[in-house]
Amino acid sequence: MRLDLSTRWRLRVQNALFFLLSGLLIMLLAWLSTHYSIQADWTAGNRNTLSEASQMLLKRLDGPIHITAYARDNPSLRGGITRLVSRYQRYKPDLSLTFINPDLLPEQVRKLGITRDGELYLEYRGRGERLQQLSEQALTQSLQRLGRPQDRIVAFLAGHGERKPQGVANHDLGTFGRELERVGIRSEMLDLTTSTQIPDTTAVLVIAGPQTALPAQEIQAIGGYLDRGGNLLWLLEPEDPPGLQTLAAQLGLKIWPGVVVDADASRLGIKNPAFIPIADYGPHPITESLRSLTLLPRAVALDLQPDTGWNITVLLETQLRTWTETGALDERMQFDSGTTEQAGPLTVGVALSRPRPGASVTTGITDAPQQRIIVIGDGDFLSNTYLGNGGNLQLGLNIMNWLTQDDALIVLHPKAALDLQLNLSEGTLALLATIFLIVLPALLAISGWLIWLRRQRR
Repeated sequence: MRLDLSTRWRLRVQNALFFLLSGLLIMLLAWLSTHYSIQADWTAGNRNTLSEASQMLLKRLDGPIHITAYARDNPSLRGGITRLVSRYQRYKPDLSLTFINPDLLPEQVRKLGITRDGELYLEYRGRGERLQQLSEQALTQSLQRLGRPQDRIVAFLAGHGERKPQGVANHDLGTFGRELERVGIRSEMLDLTTSTQIPDTTAVLVIAGPQTALPAQEIQAIGGYLDRGGNLLWLLEPEDPPGLQTLAAQLGLKIWPGVVVDADASRLGIKNPAFIPIADYGPHPITESLRSLTLLPRAVALDLQPDTGWNITVLLETQLRTWTETGALDERMQFDSGTTEQAGPLTVGVALSRPRPGASVTTGITDAPQQRIIVIGDGDFLSNTYLGNGGNLQLGLNIMNWLTQDDALIVLHPKAALDLQLNLSEGTLALLATIFLIVLPALLAISGWLIWLRRQRR
């Protein structure tokens, strides 16, 4: 086919337009690739994506965040830091990262107290903090502490044999106290024998298992603190001395006598029936993120009184085959109907809230719209002995974050890497070896022989 001159010119123009438009399209795609990015996380559990708690925290932090990484020129170390920080930069573009070789600025390193290669220094609104552990949980906790407008002061009642937040004994709360410090909550001892009033700077008052009765003036001071809108964490014990019944009545609670026991505890490998596993959680921000059992050793049950002016939510509830045992805890114990013993399911943890009275009086959180109280029928679950069991630590931290009005910080889970290892049984390994080392080579050999035979017959 012969083409005339006009047709050739049209084809040349079409080809030129095609190459021009193709070039413009390529340049446009190149420009878009430098300004926009699309990322997808296909890992099990989305472990390369920030948790919802970290995302919520970044939304709350107004203003830029600067992270300085004091790391030597190690591509592996700097690459790991970059990958971690980049997850945060996706949700907060004004979060910046700078690398500094610590060998080049020794005076600055000594001034900041940098001691490890790869250590981070976080700066936010004039406050700074060092970070040595490279993980989402550690970095988010550091940002959480920097983001608090001020340290939350949690006062632990003292002077009556209570559990100590810095104590090292098995029944003390020293480990839990250190965990509180890691998230920016400072714990102090409060002895009402030397102070007639609870300070208004107290964010939360904690009553943790007094061994002797509280004097009337101290009960009155606690009642006045609650009347002013103070927040409270009350950890009950079966052996609590008398005197706090007026506080329970003020909160609309009744404490059943006896120790809660579980007839089905042995099925979970728990030998002591007074150690209660809690799997049923009420609908509340504190328990929404809990996925594992919590363990309450020697708990007491609570009865909720209606029409007290409080909004009461059940947090922790026992199983059906539980009861409050008022007799000896031995093999012969059983539920005795017609007595003061109560059959399960039983309430062992409640959350109370109401509009905060006395809004003009500070209680450590000046803009708090609610007064919040948590009552748990056991204090051992936060002790040094049992804090590591199940979800005890997470429950305790969630309670404190809720009481200090930091609701957005309640849910914070480390991402679990579910697909790092492939564990196969010996039978499965033998099957895979048979398939790849014997069956597949045999099939290839047979197919080759059949093809050769067919060609020979042609």
